[in-house]
Amino acid sequence: MSMQEAPVSPARAPGARPLAESEAYSLPGIMMLLIGVVCFLGAVALLTAAIGAGSNRGSLIASGVLLLLLAAFMYRGLTQVVAGEARVVQLFGRYRGTLREPGLHWVNVLADRRKVSVRIRNHESAAAKVNDADGNPIEIAAVVVWQVQDTAKALYAVDDFPKFVAIQTETAVRHIALSYPYTSHHEGELSLRDNAAEITAKLSAEIAERVASAGVSVIESRLTRLSYAPEIAQAMLRQQQAAAVVGARLTIVEGAVGMVRLALQRLQEQGVVELDEERKAAMVSNLLVVLCSEQATQQVVNTGSLYQ
Repeated sequence: MSMQEAPVSPARAPGARPLAESEAYSLPGIMMLLIGVVCFLGAVALLTAAIGAGSNRGSLIASGVLLLLLAAFMYRGLTQVVAGEARVVQLFGRYRGTLREPGLHWVNVLADRRKVSVRIRNHESAAAKVNDADGNPIEIAAVVVWQVQDTAKALYAVDDFPKFVAIQTETAVRHIALSYPYTSHHEGELSLRDNAAEITAKLSAEIAERVASAGVSVIESRLTRLSYAPEIAQAMLRQQQAAAVVGARLTIVEGAVGMVRLALQRLQEQGVVELDEERKAAMVSNLLVVLCSEQATQQVVNTGSLYQ
């Protein structure tokens, strides 16, 4: 029986624990800064005293140099964290945690500190020409509002997380466009134009699922452009106009039929005039012509009898 290797998640290497953000160990930066200043002043004092010293000159110089090195050691470990940014601490190639609290921190001087922005960002995809579910070419674009939630995954799970978000957003937009028609043809069918709220909710969910491996959360996404491609825009516009005319005609006819029915019913109930079936048909024909005509009808006064 052949063995197949399971796909490796981008956030997890074989034999390693799942990578997730954790808090880095640090000491108060202000305290370490003061210690560094004291060491520096002590080193200056010792080196100054060594100038006029005699037999103790060597020990004073050595002590001064050690204090200078200690002061440099203190300054080297200082790390400033600004609001809206985080510092990822890495020591000898291994992730050691993330600093998120704004202020001055002190970490291991041998550790690398990589800056990661955790501010809210916008990404607007370029207008893409794709086919909708009906095969009609359309142009579609979207804007997504996102933020880094897990700095460890953002740096180590993918190569370039802003580019990763851009590519996954474009992929999700294309997939949504292929999954739904531009306009609905059946009752209850979702369409890109008529169901904007439902479509954007599905788009946000799909983008969030695609970028979750990079430690990114999607706050909101919206379609910023949705139109037929230029080569079919005029034809589809005529189709929409024809559908609108048919709908308007249907409404007019339904209203006219209701008015004719009401007129015949009132004439019969109040006994205004007795009409045989032939006269009723003529009256219905005349009323429908008057009510459904697009142009104003010209009245003709009958001065003879009803049957002439």
